[in-house]
Parts: sequence; C-alpha cells; structure tokens
Amino acid sequence: MKIAIINGPNLNLLGKRETDIYGNISFDQFLHSLKEQFPAVSISYFQSNIEGELVNELQRVGFEYDGIVLNPGGYTHTSVAIGDAIAAIKAPVIEVHISNVHAREEFRKLSHVSGKSVGSIFGLGLKGYALAIEWLVSSKTGLHK
Repeated sequence: MKIAIINGPNLNLLGKRETDIYGNISFDQFLHSLKEQFPAVSISYFQSNIEGELVNELQRVGFEYDGIVLNPGGYTHTSVAIGDAIAAIKAPVIEVHISNVHAREEFRKLSHVSGKSVGSIFGLGLKGYALAIEWLVSSKTGLHK
C-alpha cells in the first residue's frame, strides 16, 4: 500500500515555530516514527511552501497512490486550486491539521479542502497523521465499513 503525506507552507518549520501549538519535533523525526509504526505501508513525503507545487504533487500521486494525507497549512483557507485538485484525483484524501483550526482565528474556519476530502482531522497534534493512515489502511482492507 502506498500513502503520500503532503504538507503545505511553514510545516517545514515544525519543531522550531510556535512549539506551544505545533510541538518540538521536526516532521522528519516524526516521519521516521510513522514509518516504523506502519512497516507494511510505503509512505512518501512532500512539503512545499508554494501552492502550485502542492497542486502538482496532488496530481502526480493522485492516480497512483492508495491514499493521501494532506495538511495544506494556510492554503486550506485560501486555495480553491488545491480543493479542485483533490476533486480531480482518484486517491482518497484525508485533511489533517495539527491545531484545532476551528478554535483559532475566524478566517481559519473556512476550508476549501474539507468538502473535497473523505474526512478531516483537527487539533490532535501529530497523532492526526497516524489516525489518517490507520483509516486509509482500514479502508483498503474493508475494516472500517
């Protein structure tokens, strides 16, 4: 099984930025533990601060992979293009946010991604990525139906 994790802007700064919200480990450190937790899953990782690169990556993996875990960061609230890319691909997408965006600023309550994703996970920290992978794995095995 192949799952892509795609992270948007500023997530390359995990472990350094706003550690009270986002924690103190880098995503590369966390990715290593995810791969250990899911040894039967081939997990690829892509991060970009550039909207068009995120759209390109969604299109690249969206017809080949079994699922996508997407944290579009701030583009969640502004990018119709990312929402359209999710709608255009075959792979199921689970939207993940480390913080509870609904408990933050008012503008963060709008998502151009949620309505195109099979599900969304907010505010559970990095654990949200593991939960998304668990759901994608179970969806392929029929365990969640």
